[in-house]
Amino acid sequence: MNIRMVLLASAAAFAASTPVLAADAIVAAEPEPVEYVRVCDAYGTGYFYIPGTETCLKIEGYIRFQVNVGDQPGGDNDSDWDAVTRGQVQFTAKSDTEYGPLTGVIVMQFNADNATDQDAILDSAYLDIAGFRAGLFYSWWDDGLSGETDDIGSVVTLHNSMRYQYESGTFYAGLSVDELEDGVYKADEEANNVGVAFGVGGTAGAFSYQVTGGWDFDNEDGAIRAMGTVEIGPGTLGLAGVYSSGPNSYYSSAEWAIAAEYAIKATDKLKITPAVQYYGNYFGGDKAVPDDFDGLGDAWKVGLTVDYQIVDNFYAKASVQYLDPDDGDDSTTGYFRLQRSF
Repeated sequence: MNIRMVLLASAAAFAASTPVLAADAIVAAEPEPVEYVRVCDAYGTGYFYIPGTETCLKIEGYIRFQVNVGDQPGGDNDSDWDAVTRGQVQFTAKSDTEYGPLTGVIVMQFNADNATDQDAILDSAYLDIAGFRAGLFYSWWDDGLSGETDDIGSVVTLHNSMRYQYESGTFYAGLSVDELEDGVYKADEEANNVGVAFGVGGTAGAFSYQVTGGWDFDNEDGAIRAMGTVEIGPGTLGLAGVYSSGPNSYYSSAEWAIAAEYAIKATDKLKITPAVQYYGNYFGGDKAVPDDFDGLGDAWKVGLTVDYQIVDNFYAKASVQYLDPDDGDDSTTGYFRLQRSF
């Protein structure tokens, strides 16, 4: 047997003694790790991280059902009974920067006077960083006392604006430039263009205060308002006074007015707020805005508002108001409201 035959025989013997191996098994790829929503507690309760980012988001809002009764001045519905429904949702995004938190807010509001008469509006949309705010937002003139009687703010308080507000603990002060095209303007004036407003306020123990002013450049008139609250006995006393040099977008209801209320905390869930307001040279109704307040009569108003917390985040409110102007008919209005917040 030659060497070639020996090698062939050895190879055959080795092959016969080697077991048959199965094909390699298929190994599944490891799944990508799931990034669950994480709670963000840097800015208070309700925030969570948007997955894959360091931006914190908060979603909140409310659902409201309300029945208005009595004469509804300025409304499109002449009925003494008007049921309306509103849904509102707010998105607030925050993230850290070298200048402090960068905030963005979008508020959408959906109103239904009935099944076919509905509207959706952008209620607010603004950005905020290092005390600077720009966008569509409510001015300091939207603030008021806690009840529903006081009439000490602007007819239109939502503007495209830019403002800077300094805050330090219990004190703030700010200045804003406001577009006033949706505001009040006199009969011989064009639609308003711009105004400047300021706000100063804060708290000191049981006392809170705010001073607000504004100048309407097109109407060449302005207004100033002061209000404060103090805790007395079982409730909180609120006082306010406002003066307007002439009808303008910041205040046009009267040349001057004073208001007072006492919010009584009857129980942990029940608050009762009687209030009164007096107007000097009162302007009201749907007539054209006068050039000044001269020759107008006075007016007074009284009201009662009751707030009740049914359960957590579910509230009921009832309010009734009586207005008696010298130059017009007296009127009684009110509403009943149910609201669920989230």
